[in-house]
Amino acid sequence: MQTLGKYFIFLGTMFNNREKLSVYLKLILDECISIGTNSVFIVAIVSSFIGAVTCVQTAYNLVSPLIPMYIIAVIVRDSTILELAPTITCVVLSGKVGSNIASGLGTMRITEQIDALEVMGINSTSYLVLPKIIASIITFPMLVVLAGFLSIMGGYFAGTLTGIITPEDFVYGLRYLFNEFSVPFAIIKSVVFAFLIASISAFKGYYTQGGALEVGQASTAAVTNSCISVLVADYLLAQLLL
Repeated sequence: MQTLGKYFIFLGTMFNNREKLSVYLKLILDECISIGTNSVFIVAIVSSFIGAVTCVQTAYNLVSPLIPMYIIAVIVRDSTILELAPTITCVVLSGKVGSNIASGLGTMRITEQIDALEVMGINSTSYLVLPKIIASIITFPMLVVLAGFLSIMGGYFAGTLTGIITPEDFVYGLRYLFNEFSVPFAIIKSVVFAFLIASISAFKGYYTQGGALEVGQASTAAVTNSCISVLVADYLLAQLLL
């Protein structure tokens, strides 16, 4: 509970003694490149193969001749949009982005760069952490949308090129009884996950004490706690919104 209270106080201090808006715009753009653009490749690879594997394994388990083949596309579509694209993508990003944020802030802490900002009268949490959180909230939904598209395309190519399902059946399955709320639900999840990953990782890195060993430990703790928080939030959002 003490750590949880310290975490909420940490979030509150980001909005005290803020800098000018023009300062944050440049910082946010830099963080968007670091967090979003540099993560496109790993997201594309993971999501494409997840969609392909989902298609192949679904076809493997459809043993009844009474089940139409377009159900494969329905399962790929729903599992991708509702769960695989937002959750798996953000778990992967918690490892890449979370460890990067925690190690970067941890290094700044042990080399006294954060102390130097405080001496100059700059609110270090607002200057260093707030742009990372805003950039994550901006870029994570974009990455999740990309992941959903590539996952479905991966399932399409895996199914059609191997003869598991015809292109017509796959497209029909994608359109069959589609619930439009699935897409906003995935976006809402990505925004919540982005906030949790960025804030928890920044919190762990910001309060690092010691040397290089402790920076590594803070980075590991950031990834572990971020993954756990993402999974817990995933369940709570599904319970509340579906």
